[in-house]
Formats: sequence, C-alpha cells, structure tokens
Amino acid sequence: VSVRRKRQFAFIQPSTKDRIDLGLKFKNKPISGRLENSGPFGTMCSHRVQIKSVKDVDKNVVAWLKEAYEESI
Repeated sequence: VSVRRKRQFAFIQPSTKDRIDLGLKFKNKPISGRLENSGPFGTMCSHRVQIKSVKDVDKNVVAWLKEAYEESI
C-alpha cells in the first residue's frame, strides 16, 4: 500500500506471516537502530521499519511517519 501526499512518503507491505514492513522515504536521514536500510523496497523508500505487533508502532514510528510526510510536501 502506497501512502502519498504530493509524492510517496511511506509504503506498507506484508512481508511474512507475522510481520509487515513500513517503508519510509527520507532525503538525508541516517540508518540507525530500528530504522533500517530500505532492503527490498529499492528506490520506492530509503528506510524501513519491521513491525511484528501493534506495540512496535511506538512514538518513534509515529515521529518518522510525520517527518517523512513533511518532507514529501
């Protein structure tokens, strides 16, 4: 599922039976911790976050989504 404003800033994809991947598109954000290299998303996104439960959608993920959204305007 592509998430767009003027351009795509996030991508949600079921990856395994128990995990979805949230791809995020940033211009110049370093990879660190849970914010991994985009992996299989290629150029659609610059980073990805693996989500295995609702608890994984924490304040960091919400902040990253907001940041990616703001960069897409």
